[in-house]
Amino acid sequence: MPEIAAPKASRLQKPSWKDTRLLVGVLLVLAATVLGSLTVAAADDRVPMYAAAAQLVPGQPLSVERLTRVDVQLGDRATTYLSGGAAVPADAYVLREVRPGELVPLSAIGSQGDVGQQPLTLVVDSRSAAPLVVGSVVDVYVNPVDSQGDAAGRDFEGAELALESVAVAGLPGTGGRLSGSQAERAVQVMVPRERIRDLIGQVDLGARVTLVPVPGSKLGGDQ
Repeated sequence: MPEIAAPKASRLQKPSWKDTRLLVGVLLVLAATVLGSLTVAAADDRVPMYAAAAQLVPGQPLSVERLTRVDVQLGDRATTYLSGGAAVPADAYVLREVRPGELVPLSAIGSQGDVGQQPLTLVVDSRSAAPLVVGSVVDVYVNPVDSQGDAAGRDFEGAELALESVAVAGLPGTGGRLSGSQAERAVQVMVPRERIRDLIGQVDLGARVTLVPVPGSKLGGDQ
C-alpha cells in the first residue's frame, strides 16, 4: 500500500512594508487620527470671556478684581460681550446691573460720563435695611413730615414712591446709629442724577425714608 504524504505546515511570514494591505491599514489609522483631531478642534470653539465675580452695580468703576475669566461658546455673539483675551478697559464704569456669574455685556460698561446715576447715602429704618446686601434692588419711599402734626416733627404723611428699582451700592459699616429709640442705618443707593436734588430736599425737610426690595431682588439670605 503506497504511503500518503503528510501535508507540510506553511510558515507565517512577517508582514513586509511592501505589503499593500499593511500600507492601507496604516493609512486608514493615520487618517482616522487626523480626522478625530480636526473634529475635536472644530467642536471646541470656546473663547475666553469676562463674567462678574461679584454683583456689579451702576456707577462702579470696573476692575479686574470684580471679574472672573470663563471659556464659553458664543459664536457670533462673542462680539457683544467683554472679551477675556484682552485687558479690562481703563476708566470703564458699570452702567447697569450685572449679577454674579453673568457674562459682562459691552452695553453694560462705558465711561464715567456715560453713568447716569450717582451714589447717595440715605439714613433709613434699620428694619427695612436688614435684609439688604450690595446689589439689592429697591424701591425708595418717603413719608414727608406732616405740617399739621406736632412741633417735634414726629408725625408723617402717607408714603410716596420717590425712586423705583434702584441698586444698593454700599452699606457703610459706620453708618448705623440710634436716633432716640428707633434704630437707623445708612444705605448707599444709586440715584438718577436728575432725581438727586429733589430727594435730598425731601430728606432735609425731615422726610422718613423706607427701602422696599423689589420682587426677585438679591437679599442677605440668598445663596
